[in-house]
Amino acid sequence: MTAFDLPLKKLERDIKHASNYDEYEAACLAYDALSGADDWKAKDESEDYDYKLIQKRVQRLQIARGRGDIHALMSILHEGLHGNLGNIANPALQTHCKIGTKKLIEQFIDEVSLTLEQIVNANEDDVDFYEKLSFFEETAHAFGRSCLMLSGGAGLGFFHAGVVKSLNQRRLLPTVISGASAGSIIGAMLATRTHDELEESLDSQRIYEMFKHWRTFAGLSKDSLFDSSMLENALIELFDLTTFEEAFRKTGRHVTITVSPADLHQHSRLLNAKTSPNAIISQAVRASCAVPIVFSPVQLKAKTPSGDIVPYIPNRRFADGSLMADLPFKRLARLYGVNHSIVSQTNPLAVPFISSRRIDAHSLWDMTTRHIGQLAKSNSVFAIDMIEKMVGNKSAKLAIHKVRSIIDQQYVGDINILPKRQLSNISKVLANPTLESMDELMTSGEQASWPQLHVIERNTKISEKLRYHLAQLKKREAVELRHLAHHTP
Repeated sequence: MTAFDLPLKKLERDIKHASNYDEYEAACLAYDALSGADDWKAKDESEDYDYKLIQKRVQRLQIARGRGDIHALMSILHEGLHGNLGNIANPALQTHCKIGTKKLIEQFIDEVSLTLEQIVNANEDDVDFYEKLSFFEETAHAFGRSCLMLSGGAGLGFFHAGVVKSLNQRRLLPTVISGASAGSIIGAMLATRTHDELEESLDSQRIYEMFKHWRTFAGLSKDSLFDSSMLENALIELFDLTTFEEAFRKTGRHVTITVSPADLHQHSRLLNAKTSPNAIISQAVRASCAVPIVFSPVQLKAKTPSGDIVPYIPNRRFADGSLMADLPFKRLARLYGVNHSIVSQTNPLAVPFISSRRIDAHSLWDMTTRHIGQLAKSNSVFAIDMIEKMVGNKSAKLAIHKVRSIIDQQYVGDINILPKRQLSNISKVLANPTLESMDELMTSGEQASWPQLHVIERNTKISEKLRYHLAQLKKREAVELRHLAHHTP
């Protein structure tokens, strides 16, 4: 046993039992200093990323910034700025330390941030306003953005509240968010509440009072096992008759709720301010939470310009969003230019089989097991397709089709925040929460997010800077256009 073993063991316990993020971060930093990880961070060299490319890019930015050469800075960024330049977002880089990454990578991100500020504030005798606006529009579009996806998970879904609370406190919430099933409840809170309102709403006592009786047995003679009235009342109290468009105008967040059709030959739908601006959020959430058999499917509602409530997509009913679109990454990518995902995953069908870090398989064993897993999945889908073709009963076909959708989905993102794997989680899936279990789930969500906060901050810093500066330029453009229109004879 070396002289450092006992202090390191103590720091490991401090990390594990930290009561808040500041304690966690301090223990991680102390561990890295003592373990030698800080020396690894200080050295540029590593096989896990192209350090020579990043060194060169930093040098070029520094030289151009020193000269005040704005056009050179714009040209350097246009050459190939993206979130994983030189593999700097490689998850393998996280395995060498408890917190942080290579200093060179952090320096590169800081240099890009400084460069963007220098461009946006440049003298407009050198770079005119519309050249700046065009640069930020093109660069923001090319760079892409991150999204937060909140999975299904029934009673385990309140884990998401802790994750969101942690991200909100650090102001790391992406503006593109999706929620399915239980995740749709927390997604709708993000849609309808500002930063400060979220601080107040994401309280275990408050959430417990809302959902303590969400599961009430309806009887075997009904069309679902549980009465949905308590859930519906809680959702109306939380979200009233707010539409997706009204919510977006208030918070500026692009929040999507996913729902699945309750019949064959229909695809899942993504409800948001772009695709369904007048749809009512509370009804979308109620539909997304309608786990088959557990809750009955739902007729969606919309609000007319005069304020009347009318059916939305008449003659169709919708159910649990996680059945067909737990994590609708590809469609979010098309709608919002998303190319990086943060997933809070509580789906009991997925959590036991995934890791919080997506690290490429290197060993022959890892490659073999991954290939076998992919073969098993594709073979299962093929077998289910064959069974569906042979079955004539419509209800049976629908059930088989839903099973296929569950198997054929992708349940992971670039960053995955997961609850601890423990048998007690199973009992929480369909149980009414206690205040103690609600507290435990939310605390678990907060703690599970802590190892990812530095990673999320690094991976989103440049895209957030780009979109912030673009928004400011667009505001200025709107003001100047109004001023021009006012003075035009």
